[in-house]
Amino acid sequence: MSKPTIYLGGDHAAFELKKKIVAYLKAQGYTVRDFGPHKYNPDDDYPDFVIPAARAVVKHKGSFGIVLGGSGFGECIAANKVRDVRAVAPWDVAGAKLSRLHNNTNVLCLGGRATAKNFAIVKKILNVWLTTPFSNAPRHVRRLKKITKLERA
Repeated sequence: MSKPTIYLGGDHAAFELKKKIVAYLKAQGYTVRDFGPHKYNPDDDYPDFVIPAARAVVKHKGSFGIVLGGSGFGECIAANKVRDVRAVAPWDVAGAKLSRLHNNTNVLCLGGRATAKNFAIVKKILNVWLTTPFSNAPRHVRRLKKITKLERA
């Protein structure tokens, strides 16, 4: 089974973390598309990179997105403005797993000033999030349908 394509976007606060993640994912056999930033600019704005990455996830069914910033929270808010994106900013492996299992999330949000302090934890979060399938449990499907209905209204 082939691995999904991963779309990334971020800002200056997670510039170094994004470089590490890109290298790690490529080493794991993932196809990676990096929407930037491609050079460090302390005045850049995460929506300029996060929104295109989130749109690519929606356009390419079965793909995933990883968006990064200082906390990951603003990036999560921006990504969730894109229709059909379900972005999450977990602080730990358990949260990453539950977000896939129960919420079928398709964009992972990480903070260069938070979670990224320990790259071993980041790798665990990435691995669990990328490999945990959606449970398809009826209660979770029902809840996601309600969210989708609201999104389309």
